[in-house]
Amino acid sequence: MAAKIIICMGSSCFARGNEENLKIIEQYISENKLETEVDLKGSCCEGKCSEGPNLNINGEMFHGVEKGTLIDLLNDKLK
Repeated sequence: MAAKIIICMGSSCFARGNEENLKIIEQYISENKLETEVDLKGSCCEGKCSEGPNLNINGEMFHGVEKGTLIDLLNDKLK
């Protein structure tokens, strides 16, 4: 079963860092050859704007995701 990542692309999360986080996630998927293992989707809003940038991995919501911790999070949840 493929892992599912939903990245919030609402204006608040996008401005707070999910624009950069999306690039990092796409690069991570490509470099680790996980294209068939990960279903990456965007959402308009996850309803937690003040806690963003928000990211949902396999039904678990993560708030305040920064590029410094994103790779560790992906390693933990996808490998």
